[in-house]
Order: sequence, then structure tokens, then C-alpha cells
Amino acid sequence: MRYSNWMRPTPSLGELTRLFGKIGLISFGGPAGQIALMHDEVVDRKQWVSEDEYLQALNLCHLLPGPEAQQLAAWIGWRLHGTLGGLIAGLLFVIPGALVMLGLSALYVLAMEVSWLQGLFFGVKAAVLAIVVQALLRIGGKALTTPAKRALALAAFFALFALHIPFPLLILAAAIIGAIVARKAPELFALKPVAAPTNAPTGHWLAHIIKTVLTWGIIWAAPMIAILLTLGQDHVLWKVGSFFSQLAIVTFGGAYAVLAYMAQAAVTGFGWLNAGEMADGLGLSETTPGPLILVTQFVGFLAGFRAPEPFDA
Repeated sequence: MRYSNWMRPTPSLGELTRLFGKIGLISFGGPAGQIALMHDEVVDRKQWVSEDEYLQALNLCHLLPGPEAQQLAAWIGWRLHGTLGGLIAGLLFVIPGALVMLGLSALYVLAMEVSWLQGLFFGVKAAVLAIVVQALLRIGGKALTTPAKRALALAAFFALFALHIPFPLLILAAAIIGAIVARKAPELFALKPVAAPTNAPTGHWLAHIIKTVLTWGIIWAAPMIAILLTLGQDHVLWKVGSFFSQLAIVTFGGAYAVLAYMAQAAVTGFGWLNAGEMADGLGLSETTPGPLILVTQFVGFLAGFRAPEPFDA
């Protein structure tokens, strides 16, 4: 282990790999629990990342499309060991849960005909509520450190649940308020300067972004191209892949915001599963290590199970 200029310990790549291997196996409870777990490990215990850096990264991840806990894990890895660290942390965060979710999805199909397994799944959904509430209280206590922050959080909660303000509009308004406060009265939010990372990419930043987008865009598109050429656009695999590809781009606000839109489309739009099954899938993902968005794997599994052609021949 080496130390930075600010005397903050920087782990070796092996230490980072071991930690996120462990996190990938024990990160239960959905995004709130996972964010709290990573905070406990990398901020409180090991002090690899400062409190301010962690919370600013978390805020940024909430502004990006897709699951915030997954993105935060990748950011931690990148912050400590660049691109390779980001890939290691991000993949280890999701792969163990993905394997478990695949097995649970298959077991769920069997449980449709077995009453005691149905009761087991019901009990699992009830148990995760305590985990989520505890994690929300913990991370909320860490983030809402001033009266101004707490007032803004309460206003956002009221706008969402009482006034039904669209989530993207709420985020935009909060960002504008934050920018104004940061410029005029930063003490209201207890804002502090954060040291710039030492592992930023060299060369022209635009060229680096273009290269990254093209490389990972090709990797992302490859399965869809294979499905298009072999099965066509009418096959359920194309519909599943196309829908979740769009979902990954247009859904902002973290896993909970993504799930609301996904559930509506999967249940009422495509008819891949019913509302009760969607709730079962959410309960399974809450009790599975890895990001809550792994419920998409459950949805895709049921969609393919109910339209298996031509693989059932």
C-alpha cells in the first residue's frame, strides 16, 4: 500500500480486487444498502476516499442514466487505479449477483407450481424492507449535514410525492439551486474544495471520450447485431435487448427511478410478466448481492421462458 500527497492510503490493485470481490458477494439490500456498505469500507474503514469525494461522486452518479450503486463502484475503482480499477470494481460488483439472480429466476419458474416456495419468496420480500430503511437512514445522516441540505431534501420529497413533479425536472431544479448556493453562499451546504484526481487521462480529453464511446459502443452493439442477423426483429430477444438498451440511455435518477419506468413497460407494454411477478422479481433483487437493477435479468428470463422459440425445438 502506498500513500498519496495528502497522506491518504492508496490500495494496491490486489487489495482493490479483494475488497470488491467481497462487496460483490455481500452487497445486499438494493442501492441504499450497497452505497452505505461501500461508504463503510472505502471511506470509514480503509480511508481510501474522502467523505467529500464520495458524496460528490454519489451526486454525480444520481445524475447519470442507469443504476447509481454500480456506477459508484466503477468510480471508486477508477479513482484508485484508473480504467483497469474501474473495470475490476464495476464487474466484481455485478457478476456474483448476476449469477445468483440467474439461478433464482430459474427457481422462481419452478416455484409457480410449489406452494412452499411461493411462501419463501413472500417472506424474502418482507425481510428486505428493514435493510433498505436502515441504509437510507444511515446514508441520509451522512449526506444531509446542514439545515439547508435537509430543507432541500424535504422540498424534493414533497415535490415528488405530493406535486408529482417529473424526476428529471426536479433534478434540474436542484442542480440550479446547488449551483447558485455554491456561488453565493457555499457555507449553507458546507461545501469544500476537492482535490483533483491524479490519474486523469492524458492527451486531449475529447479524443479520449470519443475513443471510449466508440470502443464500448461496439461491444454493447455486438449481441444485438448477432440477434438481428440470426433471429430478426420479431423475436423476443431482439425486443428485450432493444428495450433495455433504450432504458440504459434515457432513465435517470438511479435504480428506483429506472424500475418505475421499466415495470410499467414490461407489465403493461410488452406483457412479459404480471404486476405480482414484477413485485416478486424486485424482492429477489433486493435480497441478491449486486445492483438492484439485476431485476432486469429476472424480467428478461421470464420473457424468454414464455417465448422460447426456436430454442425449444
